[in-house]
Amino acid sequence: MASIFGHSVVGYTLTKVIDANNTKWLLFAAIFSTILPDFDVISFRLGIPYLHPLGHRGFTHSILFAFLWAFVLTFTLGRHRKLIWFFVIFLTTLSHGILDAMTSGGKGVGFFIPFDNERFFFPFRGIKVSPIGIDKFFSEWGAKVIFSEIKYIVLPCFILLCVRFLVFKLKDRYYNEI
Repeated sequence: MASIFGHSVVGYTLTKVIDANNTKWLLFAAIFSTILPDFDVISFRLGIPYLHPLGHRGFTHSILFAFLWAFVLTFTLGRHRKLIWFFVIFLTTLSHGILDAMTSGGKGVGFFIPFDNERFFFPFRGIKVSPIGIDKFFSEWGAKVIFSEIKYIVLPCFILLCVRFLVFKLKDRYYNEI
């Protein structure tokens, strides 16, 4: 898996790019949604095997889970901007599995669970897999994870945010001149 930091950066970026007028609640919900799928690590403690549909990188990393979670949050917290909320929460939740499918470890991501239990990786797998557990994260391995995430997650997100900023700045300048 990518680290909690890498996932959070993507949640922040997607929210800012999709919805320029986002609320703090939407931003918080989006960042939380990028982290939520990894709550499935509890399956290890419950004796659920990794490749079980409810195991790590299983159902909580699926497209269906992202859809259901987005639906629940949209209709409980979304209020007046339901389409924006649904779109942001769906994409931020789904981004978790997408990033995990680009990591160097694990046994793949169950994007299509419960319909198909097959696990997938993308051809690009440059993001170093993050260790599970905070004690292992603060190590040489954790440093390698952070450096790969800066290269493959933080820098692309920063570029997207800069482009978004410039587009809105130019748009504001154009409308102020009219």
